[in-house]
Amino acid sequence: MRTLDIIALILVVIGALNWGLIGFFRYDLIASLFGTMSSFTRILYALVGLGGLYALSFFGKETESRHTKEV
Repeated sequence: MRTLDIIALILVVIGALNWGLIGFFRYDLIASLFGTMSSFTRILYALVGLGGLYALSFFGKETESRHTKEV
C-alpha cells in the first residue's frame, strides 16, 4: 500500500471509532481530548473527512484489480 493509502485508512478508522463512541455512548473522544470545536479539533475532523473522501478511491482500485486478475 502507498503511504497516502495508509494515512487515509488510519484517519477513516479514527473517524469510525469516534462515531461508534458517539452512537453507542454519546461520548465524543476527539472533542474530549482536544476541546469542543477548538482549532485543532476542527482540523482533525477535516482531515478525517478528507481521508474518507480519499478512501472512496479504494473501491475503484479493488474493481480494477479484479478485472486484471480475470483477464
